[in-house]
Amino acid sequence: MAALGGDGLRLLSVSGPEPEPESAALNGAGPGLCCWVSVCSCLSLACSYVGSLYVWKSELPRDHPAVIKRRFTSVLVVSSLSPLCVLLWRELTGLQILFLGPLMQLSVDCPWDLANGLKVALAPQAWARCLTDMRWLRNQVIAPLTEELVFRACMLPMLAPCTGLGPAIFTCPLFFGVVAPSLTAHFHHVIEQLRFRQGSVGSIFLSAAFQFSYTAVFGAYTAFLFIRTGHLIGPVLCHSFCNYMGFPAVCAALEHPQRCPLLVGYALGVGLFLLLLQPLTEPRLYSSLPLCLLLDRTGASATSLCS
Repeated sequence: MAALGGDGLRLLSVSGPEPEPESAALNGAGPGLCCWVSVCSCLSLACSYVGSLYVWKSELPRDHPAVIKRRFTSVLVVSSLSPLCVLLWRELTGLQILFLGPLMQLSVDCPWDLANGLKVALAPQAWARCLTDMRWLRNQVIAPLTEELVFRACMLPMLAPCTGLGPAIFTCPLFFGVVAPSLTAHFHHVIEQLRFRQGSVGSIFLSAAFQFSYTAVFGAYTAFLFIRTGHLIGPVLCHSFCNYMGFPAVCAALEHPQRCPLLVGYALGVGLFLLLLQPLTEPRLYSSLPLCLLLDRTGASATSLCS
């Protein structure tokens, strides 16, 4: 189960003697059965997480503080119970480099200089306002923590013995919201936007499709990060950072008065991110890797992601 370790959040304590029957329990009934159990378990987690957002009947919009508080309660309960699903199943940064361009754009457009900006960022009053802002808490704390716990820390251990680590990285994000009749977890926003008439039908669905693609790629990245480091704190911090930054405003950069240096920053950020992705997530820097140890115990082959 997910637990709080000395170096950060860790997953699935796999210490202790290796019981031989476990591998047989997972593989003895055939790989097909094991895969179906894994897929159904992940689907149930996804349905529980997204479904918990709608157990409260309300006519208020999703950004109303009362709705946000109720949904806090729902996702915290589901997240707390999610590790139990993993237990039952067993028995039956470089991200800032990628955002170099947007960060440069943010600093150029910032009305303060460096000293004043640091004063504002570190001011206790500013943090106090953040901690009392329900939307800030949702976007920067609750959503990153609960989503990474459920959709990465709890789903990857169930998928990896079935699909292998590589396919699990790309499969895991698809469970982020596969709930009937919606197509993705973020598509439940479509229902609310249509309900409150926050745009045309075409623009709402186009925005949702783009958001799904973006979150699917990001989900694959955080799954990769979780496997390579063995810690949950990295994906949570990256998730919170991305929620704060949003999608890079490339169009605004193209029309910016300082377009050339900003575009160089964008290109440099992408290049350095790809160049440093493997070295900065070198498994030897992060002690033991729970998922790789889990695969060893179940007799599955660990890929180059573990070394």
